[in-house]
Amino acid sequence: MALVHARDDLGGEPVTVHFIGAGPGAADLITLRGHRLIAAAPVCLYAGSLVPAGLLDACPPGARKVDTANLTLDEIIAEMVAAHTAGVDVARLHSGDPSVFSAVAEQMRRLDAAGVPYDVTPGVPAFAAAAAALARELTVPEVAQTVILTRTAERATAMPPGEDLATLGASRATMILHLAVQRIDAVVAELTGNYGADCPVAVVARASRPDELILRGTLADIVGKVKDAGVRRTAVIVVGAALTAGQFPDSHLYSADRCRSGDDDHHPGPAVP
Repeated sequence: MALVHARDDLGGEPVTVHFIGAGPGAADLITLRGHRLIAAAPVCLYAGSLVPAGLLDACPPGARKVDTANLTLDEIIAEMVAAHTAGVDVARLHSGDPSVFSAVAEQMRRLDAAGVPYDVTPGVPAFAAAAAALARELTVPEVAQTVILTRTAERATAMPPGEDLATLGASRATMILHLAVQRIDAVVAELTGNYGADCPVAVVARASRPDELILRGTLADIVGKVKDAGVRRTAVIVVGAALTAGQFPDSHLYSADRCRSGDDDHHPGPAVP
């Protein structure tokens, strides 16, 4: 269990490692809470290759700023433990949102073992920034109501059994692939059988950044477009019919036929016994 409410011995204030979602790339795509925590933490750990440099401007004067891009897990944890021992907070910045593909789980496990308290502040995930750049909703009525977030295994941790693209693609849900653009050939080969060669695909590189790049196509032609553009990293692949859907019913949420008595925007009224 995370020790999120431990207190220091001096001022009675929480001494905490704050895992903060630093967003997809634009420095202003961060929560007010995340920005406040950065501004108050004497130590900031960040991956220099992914976290926008502008966020570091929020650090307090004299803050210790540590680029973790080339550090091992042991070295990162040592920084956190040292800060905790000294009684100071740590802002640990992770690109996107900490809940997906962030490698925070193993850090939390180490902090639990060391008795170091922590908490988590969510951020804007890369897939949300990609959808915004595409100006598309990923869940369209009667077209797609499920979103699959996944990746591929090349030069990374192996995928669990049953999470291969062919299996996941059987639902034909909107699929978002992180860390996969280098294997675009294999991605297309594994998905075409379920989605069809004419299925819409978009690749968004560096979403929300000044050099953002959007490639649109189908499973039949996206490989060539990615290779011609030279996209090799920091990209999200979006696959599914929701990308181009134009003919679909309006959602029930705002329908004039929906009974709104005792209702809010998401839940029906109380059940009648």
